[in-house]
Parts: sequence; C-alpha cells; structure tokens
Amino acid sequence: MRTRVVLDAPSNLGLRPPAPGTVPGCYKLAGALREHRIVQRLGAFEGGVVVPPRYDLGDWQEGDGVFNADAIARYTRTLADRIEGHVRAGELPVVLGGDCSIQLGATLALRRIGRYGLAALDGSADFRHPGNSDRIGAAGGEELALSTGRGQSGLTDLEGLGPYLRDEDIRLLGMRDDDTDRAEMAALKISNATVGEIRDRGPADIARAVVQSLEVPVLDGFWVHLDADVLDPSVMPAVDSPDDGGLFPGELATLLRILVGSRSCVGLNVTIYDPDLDPDGTAGALLTDLVVGAFA
Repeated sequence: MRTRVVLDAPSNLGLRPPAPGTVPGCYKLAGALREHRIVQRLGAFEGGVVVPPRYDLGDWQEGDGVFNADAIARYTRTLADRIEGHVRAGELPVVLGGDCSIQLGATLALRRIGRYGLAALDGSADFRHPGNSDRIGAAGGEELALSTGRGQSGLTDLEGLGPYLRDEDIRLLGMRDDDTDRAEMAALKISNATVGEIRDRGPADIARAVVQSLEVPVLDGFWVHLDADVLDPSVMPAVDSPDDGGLFPGELATLLRILVGSRSCVGLNVTIYDPDLDPDGTAGALLTDLVVGAFA
C-alpha cells in the first residue's frame, strides 16, 4: 500500500463572494474534515498546509478576466511544488481544498513529471472560457478549461508547460443530465457521463471503464478530482452552487473506491464543501466518510 499524505490547500481564491463584503467559506473544508479525524482514519502521514494568498478582489470588474489571477498563479506553483514532491516520492497525496482552482496545482505538478489523465467527479464541467462565455472571472468554475489551455496565458501556460491536460485524457463523471456544456464536450471528444448515464449503466461499470481507459501506456497515471457538488443537495447542501439531480452517497462511494483503488491513481483532491453552510456538520461528516471509505 502506498503511503498516503494529507495536505491542506485551503484556497478560496477562485470563487465569487457569496455576499458583498464576505468571502467564500470553502477555505474551512480542510479544518472541518480534520475535525472528523480524516488523517487518522486514512492512516495517513501529515503533509501540512499550503497557505494561500489573501482573498482580495481589489478593483476587479466584470470583463477584467479572472479575478485573483496573479494570486492563483503564485499559489498554483507553490501547491504544485508540494504535490510534485509527494508523487515523485511514490506517495499518494490527498489534498483538502479549497475551491476547484486548486486542481491547477495538481495538473501543473503532474505536467512537470509527464503525461497524466484526470478523472473528475463534478456536478459541472467547470469549462467556462472566453470561447463560450462572456462572464469569465471565477477560476473555480473555469479550472478544467484553464488546464486544457483555454483562457488567459497567466494561468494556462505557467512555466511554459500549458496545456497541463489533453482533452482526450479527461474523464468527467457526474454532470447533470441537462448540463449545457455537454455539446461542447462532445465536439471536443472529452469523455463524460452524466448522473443519469451513471445510473443506467451502473457506477461500478462506469468506474471500471474509466480506469481501464486511463491505465494505458501513453499515460503515466491519473489524478482524481472530487467536487462535493457532484452529490445531490438533499445530502450535500453545503456547496456554492447546489443543483438538483446529483449522485447519492452509495453511487459516489462506488465510483471513488474503484478510481482511487487503481495503481495508476496518483492522488486525490477534495473541493467546494463549505462548512459555513453546514451548521450541524452532517454534510462534512458524510464527505469525510466517503473519502475514508474509498481507501478502505
């Protein structure tokens, strides 16, 4: 069994303020999961914290591109340094976010090493970019586009390594059945399965097919990205954009277990859960149980 290392990446730089004068609470995700003893229950080593820059929109206005872009770029490089070290050492990092922009740290780290795939468990594609939207701004809803080279160069081509992911090396799982990004995904041949398709085929069959498609000689491995909003809001309301029609815990548990159980899986990040929206802690307890159960 590979050594597991829990690393905190408590960045909220990629989300819009939930209300004027406030900041997104997802930076508390790591602390909340630690309160549920995730490190001990995973039998993991302590990886510490990668402290993010301060959340500050300054004088940013719609049309100015990605807000906090310089801070996200700095943080991406710093987080990539840490993740790269663990992967090169043969360890399996479990990165506790944070918003989805922390995925850039993982994809940059792996791009430094070789060619890796991504299995993303997410309620949306996070594929907003200048070619399909005039509302660019929140990197937490744009990280997949940025990772594939779509967007401003200060984030898409760090260290001259962009794109960090190839379209054909991505597997999206858990998009809602009515997601409008599906047409673009199909045109780009980015593999995806909606909640309805996962249920029709069965999560185990879907996950095994994903693993088989990523355990190929051309890839050095793959990363797993878990956005808590892939779950239905009836069980996971504590996210910034809860959308009906999500996965239920048993379905996600099956997908996660098979994905992280692959020898080609080199790490996992967990994002978007906001403890501020979970006053009794039940959603955080569920998310912790799902992550721990995947490695059991």
